[in-house]
Amino acid sequence: MKIATWNVNSLTVRLPQVLDWLAAQAAAGAPVDVLALQELKLSDDKFPAAALEQAGYSAVWLGQKTYNGVALLARQPAAEVQRNLPGFADEQARLIAATYHTGGTDAQPLRVVGAYFPNGQALGSDKFAYKLRWLEALRTWLEAELARHPRLLLLGDFNITFDDADVWDPVGLHESIHCSSVERAHLQALLALGLHDAHRLFEQPPKSYTWWDYRQLGFQKNRGLRIDHILLSSALKASARACQIDRAPRKNPQPSDHAPLWVQLG
Repeated sequence: MKIATWNVNSLTVRLPQVLDWLAAQAAAGAPVDVLALQELKLSDDKFPAAALEQAGYSAVWLGQKTYNGVALLARQPAAEVQRNLPGFADEQARLIAATYHTGGTDAQPLRVVGAYFPNGQALGSDKFAYKLRWLEALRTWLEAELARHPRLLLLGDFNITFDDADVWDPVGLHESIHCSSVERAHLQALLALGLHDAHRLFEQPPKSYTWWDYRQLGFQKNRGLRIDHILLSSALKASARACQIDRAPRKNPQPSDHAPLWVQLG
């Protein structure tokens, strides 16, 4: 299976790019089985379910007008759909999870959790406090999810770097948002549940990033951050065959500021 994540920064604007990317993957002989999207920036009634179904994908989604929004697109129906974190009062559309019955010899279902982590804006702000509360609620919920679903992926826009290797300017951005030790400790707490960074299971080029600012030629100068991640449960780690960032869509006219990231499970 090939499973991917992409913060599209408005599905209304970038639906054609999503459809083109999915078609290109299929044409190359490596179709995407599940794609997690973030920052849909549309209400539920505006979600383009028909266009995606025509492309061969069923979808589950949680929309929000103008901001946020998450979805899972898959080549098979979703089961046990969860929208946002249970027990955590939240007006923002940030998480969607679903179970997919992949078949095969093991026949164990695959639990996919797509998430758009809060940005946090600035350390010490109210939005940063909300981010930390959300991260703690996520960890608590995931611990229970992993007990129920050993074959689990958590993927999406985490808005956190693992360490300075994920940062184009680690000195200048030291202890800033996305790069603070507090945020990184929460990310490590997720790994401590038994999750593994798929990207670092494989040798990667230096300065591999998933996000670049639109301003000041950020992409052209490769001034980026690796803030989009795919975390695999221990039960899935051994089946990972490859994990890559696809920079090509970032070169499109009117691109998202994020690039897709995918993992291949064998």
